[in-house]
Amino acid sequence: MSVYDESMKLHEELQGKIEVVSRKQVNTKEELSLVYTPGVAAACKAIEKDEELSYTLTRRGHMVAVITDGSAVLGLGNIGPCAGMPVMEGKCALFKEFGDVDAFPLCIDSTNVDEIVQAIALISKSFGGINLEDIAAPRCFEIEKRLKETLDIPVFHDDQHGTAIVVAAALLNACKVSNKSFEHATIVINGCGAAGCAIATLLLKMGIHDLILCDKDGILDPETQQLNPAQLALAQQTNKNNRKGLLKDALVDADGFIGVSRANLVTPQMVATMNDGIVFAMANPSPEILPEDALKGGAKVVGTGRSDYPNQINNVLVFPGIFKGALQARAKEITDEMQIASAYAIASMISDEELTPTNILPSALNKEVADVVAAQVVKAWEATQ
Repeated sequence: MSVYDESMKLHEELQGKIEVVSRKQVNTKEELSLVYTPGVAAACKAIEKDEELSYTLTRRGHMVAVITDGSAVLGLGNIGPCAGMPVMEGKCALFKEFGDVDAFPLCIDSTNVDEIVQAIALISKSFGGINLEDIAAPRCFEIEKRLKETLDIPVFHDDQHGTAIVVAAALLNACKVSNKSFEHATIVINGCGAAGCAIATLLLKMGIHDLILCDKDGILDPETQQLNPAQLALAQQTNKNNRKGLLKDALVDADGFIGVSRANLVTPQMVATMNDGIVFAMANPSPEILPEDALKGGAKVVGTGRSDYPNQINNVLVFPGIFKGALQARAKEITDEMQIASAYAIASMISDEELTPTNILPSALNKEVADVVAAQVVKAWEATQ
């Protein structure tokens, strides 16, 4: 059977990948009175006087809501909230498996920004953090912005920031193994949706030398293209040499390529024009260029989002640890410093002795990563308080 057939069979057998498990058995009248009425009133009254106690007297401090509107699901597009549920369940399973964080899938039947923001705000007191997932750009930018302004718990759009963090970690090590300076590198990003804009923003904050952003119409140009506010802001901070043209023009002499777009946009001939290029072709399931073709074109380091090639760039390395750390620190937000610390933490999991062109990131199945990331997230949060 294909992976799709096997997965379908598994979903039919399981009828859901997560479940609620009680942390206290109730077998006696005494246990019933402690877990529920009348004894539970003591915890309720305590939280009424001090809401912070909800983090220690309930499971709130260990719980994250994984929320989507189903409008941009895993490359499948706008398939709606019900069809997005299997992905949200899977995300919750990964939260628990890799970070020991309890996560709940919530699929909102609306694509209206006001309704989504209100719905999330109204349920936020039940959770220690909000993970936004698979919400189409540019709507996702506004939703995240408004929730951050409204809520006093961390709000994290994983498609943006989780992707950006793991890409940054991969790029740090790719630069190291290919003898490039991160601070002097010029990187082309193709795809200016949620992930592409977030990657660009984080790399700029980390001190990358220059970025050239491209979309389907070529290099971003605020004079000739209609750009959304996020793209316009980035266009004004990037492309220092004011290059014009298409993706192939942007790649000439570039040190790296990051693709968060679609399949088969890059050729070996285009890679050959790069400066011993780093190629992260992350479109799924088919990358912008297959690794063997990128290597044929002269790429020195190649990564994809796929598990059947070396250097899988997968944000499962990010979100369990960053939320685990944020919850442990009782953080009110996930700051730039926490994101940068996470990138360096992931990169540090590959020692100089282990670092090779085909080994720049820890395995997506490495369950030690979350604890390493969480520790640095806590440290970064405490340093800002």
